[in-house]
Amino acid sequence: MDIRDLLLKDVMIMDMHATTKDEAIDELVHKYAEQGIINDEALYKQDIIKREAESTTGIGDGIAMPHAKDKAVNRATVMFAKSKAGVDFNALDGQPVHLFFMIAAPEGANNTHLAALAALSSLLIDPELVAKLKNAQSPEEVQQLFGDAQAAKEEKEAKDAAAKAEKEAAAASTTTDENVPI
Repeated sequence: MDIRDLLLKDVMIMDMHATTKDEAIDELVHKYAEQGIINDEALYKQDIIKREAESTTGIGDGIAMPHAKDKAVNRATVMFAKSKAGVDFNALDGQPVHLFFMIAAPEGANNTHLAALAALSSLLIDPELVAKLKNAQSPEEVQQLFGDAQAAKEEKEAKDAAAKAEKEAAAASTTTDENVPI
């Protein structure tokens, strides 16, 4: 999955006002409602809170990925939001969260939210990308950073696949002593 397909610049919050977990959830959910991504703010918020009660989506390193698959969702979307001050989101490492990626998926969207979580996670393991996102000044810059990161990931995967194929081809063409005529 290419996360850029779900990451809409009109749904980004470049300077959150929230200072608590509840305020952060309110601010994020309200932005989704404002942009027409969800059609029932109360229901979606309830499902986000229910998911957070199971275990925090504050994964550490200043990142949280609150998510819900819900009938209130009109369109699968990933919202980027950042907080300069940081929010106590009960993160696994106890540190404040500066980057939020709220994932909304419609009910019946198969595993869209899981694919989005996996795609985001595979990119956010890069501390350089995370640092750049914390300093990003505009939605366009956020999209560009994800575009660059996605392109680099795809290039690495292509190189790895080519190297593996080359290695397998070399192994298949090598003969062993048993196959050499005497």
